[in-house]
Amino acid sequence: MMRLFAAAAAVAIAAPAFAAGPIDTAIAGAWRKPADKARDQYRHPAETLKFFGVKPGQTVVEVSPGGGWYTEILAPAMKGNGKYVAGLANPLASVNAAKSVENFKTKYADKAIYGDIGIGTFGKGVENIVEPGTADVVLTFRNVHNWHMGGWDQEAFNLFFKALKPGGTLGVVEHRLPEDRPDADMKKSGYMKVSYVKALAEKAGFKLAGSSEVNANPKDTKDYPDGVWTLPPTLQKGDVDRAKFVAIGESDRMTLRFVKPK
Repeated sequence: MMRLFAAAAAVAIAAPAFAAGPIDTAIAGAWRKPADKARDQYRHPAETLKFFGVKPGQTVVEVSPGGGWYTEILAPAMKGNGKYVAGLANPLASVNAAKSVENFKTKYADKAIYGDIGIGTFGKGVENIVEPGTADVVLTFRNVHNWHMGGWDQEAFNLFFKALKPGGTLGVVEHRLPEDRPDADMKKSGYMKVSYVKALAEKAGFKLAGSSEVNANPKDTKDYPDGVWTLPPTLQKGDVDRAKFVAIGESDRMTLRFVKPK
């Protein structure tokens, strides 16, 4: 009798378990390549999206999704309950831009996995990414340096503000440059100062709602002649000091949450 009671108690203690939410399920999805899943240790998708307040039922716009690392998480998570919109290059801007949009559409055409992905237009001179005031969340991952080097970073943040509903969230992840470094380093290193990114957002009309160290990497010295691209995943120097840079891992990143005032 005592033995039976003890076994039952052990089962009762071990029993509590919680069903994975749509984002956790998507992160574990079989459609994600092993190489992409291996980057979770650096990009922390579950923690990052939780910090940004991303959840089913929202309209989530990801600006410049690139190869779609976050698309493969966000689109399945929003399928059937919410909307994922990819803010892609303006197909009218160039032949290469048009080709990249078509490639993206082809890659994520499987509605059984990704649902109906919305396509927005983003780029210099674009009037709106999506219908103004319709997005609950706008996200951008490791892109601000590109717009800064192109000379239209403020324009980009203004577009984010227009896209969001009042009370909506802007989530920014970007390579982080130390504040005591020359501003000129932001034009060539791929790293950006937190103070500068905050100023862009605030000038557009946003209010800072929080910051997180979830994507920090204290091993990143940020002093490479070839910039942030020296580190994984680019590893621009090839086999030169490869083990050293792999041991450092991906870049140290700021993770900032802004809100559009109601």
